[in-house]
Amino acid sequence: MNTCDLSDALWEKSSYSSGHEGECVEFARNLVPSGVVPVRDSKTPTGPVLLLTPIAWSDFVAFAANDN
Repeated sequence: MNTCDLSDALWEKSSYSSGHEGECVEFARNLVPSGVVPVRDSKTPTGPVLLLTPIAWSDFVAFAANDN
């Protein structure tokens, strides 16, 4: 299993999160240069983290932008 050190992650809420319950996605942009975009549910900051490639993150954001 691969691990990723998230101790330096600077979490920011996605602009596509509406602020309503159930729609709060955070990501750590500062780790993108390492080749990974950590994504989590802001309501569960100690919960699981999804690790995406920058390309997969870009595709996810494009999907979210078109799903209004």
